[in-house]
Amino acid sequence: MSEASLSAKIYSLMNVLKGLTEIEILCVNSRESFEGNKNHLKILSQKEENIAVRKLLEQDMKHLDQIQALTATAREFLLIVRIRGMKDKEIFAHLNRIEKTLNENGFSAKRYDKEDIKTLLAVYFEQNSVTEKFENYDGERYLNG
Repeated sequence: MSEASLSAKIYSLMNVLKGLTEIEILCVNSRESFEGNKNHLKILSQKEENIAVRKLLEQDMKHLDQIQALTATAREFLLIVRIRGMKDKEIFAHLNRIEKTLNENGFSAKRYDKEDIKTLLAVYFEQNSVTEKFENYDGERYLNG
């Protein structure tokens, strides 16, 4: 994006946010962190006596570094709307108005559904973005067997 184009986008977002005071912005990682895995491999490598195994562990660490470098900028910017004291009909009208305002100013918006929210929470709290389906409650997979 050119500098002028970027400035225009920032100005548009500023105007949207000025008109919608109930919006909060949250920036989150959309990919997991590999630091724990890299630290574990480093400890294993330091303890390992077999040179071939140590080299494999070092290759694994380099591979994790490469993956992390490729996804380092994988961020999501969420616009959060706190809704208090509104009836269901009012909520959807309010959200539609916000979405329309964003679209009119050149932004695309997607409302998070239940699965999106579970993924967001899994990445935020567990650093887990690779699970295909998240449980609604702990142990659900064992009950539905």
